[in-house]
Amino acid sequence: WEKAMQTEMESLWSNEVWELVEPPLNRKIVGSKWIFKRKVDADGTVERYKARLVAQGCSQMFGLDYEETFSPVVRFESIRSILAIGAHRQLQLHQMDVSLLSSMEN
Repeated sequence: WEKAMQTEMESLWSNEVWELVEPPLNRKIVGSKWIFKRKVDADGTVERYKARLVAQGCSQMFGLDYEETFSPVVRFESIRSILAIGAHRQLQLHQMDVSLLSSMEN
């Protein structure tokens, strides 16, 4: 798990996800927690361990603590639309892992 956590932290720092600043006066600091998952292959063998550091943003208020949100999760309808357009135009589609893309940039 430690290697998975280290990989996550390296990714966050290299992609400049945040910068450390002094906390504002009279404000609560948003906490964080680790989410751990085992990725297994078809026969149930552990393929790799994944760790994600997530903010506990449920205490935040829109407009006061943040202005916009971002989710790296794609909607299923978006995938279906892209596949339909690709099939209609007889295009060849490729999928890439996001962690692979971030390592290719460096």
